[in-house]
Parts: sequence; structure tokens; C-alpha cells
Amino acid sequence: MQLAKGYHLTYCTNIHPGETWEEVFLSLKQYLPPLKKELSPDKPFGIGLRLSNQASEEILLNNKLQEFKEWLQQEDLYVFTMNGFPYGGFHHQEVKDKVHQPDWTTPERVSYTIRLATILAELLPNGMEGGISTSPLSYKPWLLEADKSKMDSVYTTCTNNLLQVVEALLELKQKKNKTIHLDLEPEPDGLLENSKEVINYYQEWLLPLGAKKLLQSKQLHTQEAVEAIYTHLQLCYDVCHFALAYERPAEAFAKLKHANIRIGKIQLSAALKTNLPTDVEVRSEIAETLATLAESTYLHQVVERSSDGEITQYPDLTFALQHIRKPNAVEWRTHFHVPLFTEEYNGLQSTQQDVAAVLQLLQEQPVTQHLEVETYTWEVLPEEIKTDLSESIYREMEWVLQSINHAQDAEDSSTERSRSYQITNR
Repeated sequence: MQLAKGYHLTYCTNIHPGETWEEVFLSLKQYLPPLKKELSPDKPFGIGLRLSNQASEEILLNNKLQEFKEWLQQEDLYVFTMNGFPYGGFHHQEVKDKVHQPDWTTPERVSYTIRLATILAELLPNGMEGGISTSPLSYKPWLLEADKSKMDSVYTTCTNNLLQVVEALLELKQKKNKTIHLDLEPEPDGLLENSKEVINYYQEWLLPLGAKKLLQSKQLHTQEAVEAIYTHLQLCYDVCHFALAYERPAEAFAKLKHANIRIGKIQLSAALKTNLPTDVEVRSEIAETLATLAESTYLHQVVERSSDGEITQYPDLTFALQHIRKPNAVEWRTHFHVPLFTEEYNGLQSTQQDVAAVLQLLQEQPVTQHLEVETYTWEVLPEEIKTDLSESIYREMEWVLQSINHAQDAEDSSTERSRSYQITNR
């Protein structure tokens, strides 16, 4: 839905199982119209669409895309952002590190992403920017044994493949008059994990190689090529992922702005947070609670902070639990996209405050128009506050809207106090 200051708020439909287009469309029909009726009865409601590779191929067959466009118009819905990170199966199977396959070293990732952009260009309303979030190039543990020449080859291949997408996005802009950006999404153990690595990647690889390539293929001047890269390759700021990196939102925003890197989409998500007391028995109880969450579907990386500020990463919760009794460990943050509306989970906590901080910052710094709730781990909730999926989505969206209103009220109050101070001191 469209909010004040031009923001578009939605939720990511990757929470709905379905790898075929038929399955995806059935889920959209089931969940979106009732949600729109509750949240945006008089205005169009936006969709954060996730299509697997299979669904992206099927929607282009037999007039299915046109049928979908007609349904969107009929229901007063629109698509402005897509999740192009998970390529294949994302539900009811072991995903783990397969979520990064195929990575940006492969032609399959290029073809899939260009196909998503082609679909989005058809669906995107006129005058509105579109975005597609994508993987952080590759998965670091796959490359642990790589020497410098191998790593250079990985970065070069990933960059050239991303630039193929930039070229396709430039063509779509010319043909369809639609601006679409691809939004790189850093996460723990991704080849890009945090703002520092993103900035280094832009400065050392993307901009030098990109300017040269676009100069040759598109006959752009250097400054035009650089602008094309900044326009069509942006960042997906997943709040959960940046909280796992222990990056404060204001500091991350400032670093990215200084490097001229734009934020194409903010995914509103919270990580699981665990404060580790010194009491051994209490830690054992915490370990027992966490062990019930060590499931086999998704990666649940753990990032540990010690009393002296040292950061240690574990590739998955199962491995981390072997180290929970480290005496100098004071906090764990675990990669679960937990519900936003509460900060307590059976004795555990969340990084909800980072989400609230981001929504407050957006009142002062409108760094993006695209806001997408990405909660898909509901099992952490205490039984007494669990509910069905429709109500869960509504509850998340309501929390975000209330938080935005609270942030707006705080900003208005601050502005009014500033005006009063200026008048008083004239």
C-alpha cells in the first residue's frame, strides 16, 4: 500500500509455499484480497512477489502473465518489488546453503534474474520504480579453500554477470520506460555480509569493471556508466541481516550514503537475540530452548558478541550450541526472521528495536520507497499468541503501520519543539 512520503509497504509472499505458477497464484488469490480489504480498502495494495525459477518460466506461457495483470487490476493490487534470492524450492525441504544456488558465477542466475525483470516491467505501474532483491553474490564457506587468484576469478565472474543484468535493465528502461533496480542482499556467510564488504565490492570491482564494460557495450561516457550502475544495482537492506552484523542502522545508512550506494528496498525483519548470563544453569536452560529451534530447513547462522566486543560467527545453530557455555560470550544473534510485533519469545528476545530505529530514520532520511515485511519463522511464538497465517500477516503489517505513525508523531513533535525554540530565541 502507498503511505505518506511515497513509501510502498507490503509483505514478501515467500512465506506461502508454492514453486509452480499455479500454486503461487492460488496463494495470492487466497491471501491478498482479504488483506487489502482490511488494510487498504480504498487504495491500491502492493505485492512483494516471489517467483521461483519454475514459476517465472510458467507465467510467461499461454497468456498467464496477461491473466495475472487483469486479476491485479480487478482486485486493485499492484506489484512493485520481487524477491529473486531463492531460485528453487523454499518450503517443506532442506534448503540450508542451497538458498545460494545457483550463485552469481552461473548463467542460470543471470537468466532467472533477467526473466524476473522482464515480468516486473510488464506488471509495474507507470511512473513507479521496481526492485528485485537477490543473493549476496555467493556463499563464503564454499570458497574457504580458494586462493587469491580463485577469489579474483569469482568476483570477476559475478561482476560481469551482474553487468549483463544492468544492460538488460537499461534496455527495459529504454523500451518500456520502466526503471528497475537489482538489490544485492547481504547476509551472514554471504560473499557480501555487511556495509564494509558491499562498499569494497563497489569500489574494487563493480565500478571499475562496470564503467569499462558499459563504455564498450552501451557507448556510455564514464560518468553515465557509473550512474547506470548506481541506478540499477542497489542494496536490499534486510534489517535482520544487518542486526546480525551488529551494525546500527544510522551508522550503516551513513556509510552507504557516503559511498553513493542506494538502498533499493528495506526488508523489515528481526533476528532472534539471546542475552547470555554468567549463570551456567540458566545458560543450559537457554540452550535447551534454542535446541528446539535447530530445524533442518533453513540456515540459522549465529553471530556471537563477547564481553570485549569480539565477534564470532557460527554457520548454523546446531554448531553454535556446542559453544554456548563460553564464559566470555555475552550475546547471540541468530538468523531467524521472527515476528515483529513482539520482542519476547519464551525467554528469548529479538532485534525489534533495530526495525523501530529504521522506521524512525526513514522519517528523516527517505532512502527508499520500498518497504517489505519479511517474517517467515512463526514457530518461535509462544503457543498462546500463535494464530493462523492470515491473522499473522495482518498483525505484522499493523505493527509496522503503528510504528510508522509513532515515528511520524515523534518527528512532528521534534519539529514543533525546534520551531518553538527558534521563535523564543529570536
